[in-house]
Amino acid sequence: MNPRVFLERQYTQAVGRVVGEKLTDEGQLRRQDLDDLDTVIRRAESAKGVFTVLVTSVVYKALWPSQDIRLHQANMTNGYSGRGFDSTYITPFLKDQRFPAMAESGWLTRSLEQNSPYDLNYGGQIRPQSLKDAFLRLLDSLEKGTGDPETFLGYILEQSIVVRDKQKLDLAKPTALPIAKILKLIEQHFDAAYDSEGASRLPVLAVYATYECIMGQMERYRDKQLLPLESHTSADRRSGRIGDVQVDGRDAPFEALEIKFRIPIGVRMVKDAFAKFSTTQVNRYYILSTAPPSKDEIVLMDAEIENIKNVHGCHVIINGVTETVKYYLRLLDDPAKFIAKYVDLIESDGALKYEHRERWNTIVASN
Repeated sequence: MNPRVFLERQYTQAVGRVVGEKLTDEGQLRRQDLDDLDTVIRRAESAKGVFTVLVTSVVYKALWPSQDIRLHQANMTNGYSGRGFDSTYITPFLKDQRFPAMAESGWLTRSLEQNSPYDLNYGGQIRPQSLKDAFLRLLDSLEKGTGDPETFLGYILEQSIVVRDKQKLDLAKPTALPIAKILKLIEQHFDAAYDSEGASRLPVLAVYATYECIMGQMERYRDKQLLPLESHTSADRRSGRIGDVQVDGRDAPFEALEIKFRIPIGVRMVKDAFAKFSTTQVNRYYILSTAPPSKDEIVLMDAEIENIKNVHGCHVIINGVTETVKYYLRLLDDPAKFIAKYVDLIESDGALKYEHRERWNTIVASN
């Protein structure tokens, strides 16, 4: 069976059990397996690599029972390419369902990519030790035949659905706000204290929402294309992009923006930016930050920007994130459209966690 078809079928069945409140009978699982599955699921958000590799291993075992899933690299005797299977089927599925997922593959995690079997003696530095033990015991259970892969998968999907759906929120979309209030809301959203990673994505979403609003309104962007946002963890060099936000014209970069969070802009950033776009014909390149630029390097940055203009022709512009958003909001027919776009992005972006979305509602309610 095609792995994607298999996954979708298992997912549909798991949704039905969750909706009908007929979850997998815990009696179908050995107590040790149940405890170990709960350990991995409980840490899925902070240990996406382990979660992804476990799901990959379970699915592969269900489809090809004779394969020893502990032999997770094709260069091992009788091994298979876990990373290839994950990249093609598992990670795309996890992302589609808004389950914890890596940018490309769980095998890109240093502690999981070692060229040695996932047996009980595996030396990878998976932390904490309780997670490592649980992960390796589950694979051992599957290989010894004491654990059933489809039962494992059903339980993983059910619990992941329950966790995900508990975190669904109806996000506030205030309308008819003055520009000053809009800026206050997004600044408070950026600056709030969060326990989990992801806050650095917020200014990127704010700038992207701004461009979604202006693309159809400003003559400069006629016949231009705003490229979709890429994963927060995609490296520009690997993806081919020259900025976090990019506008193309005739299949070539026209304008790009690099966005920093709480990092002052300095001359090194300007030089690094030029290294990214020097071989393109980009017309403007913005470097924006939520932090003020380094005062000690303003003269050096101005000189470097002038040099880039003379050598390449690109206009490099340094500015603040909120200052840039403010400038464009003043040009919009209806600035409230920005809020709708921003909320849609924070609702759907995979880099954000529940607390980032919940905090938005709290901020709106307190203003």
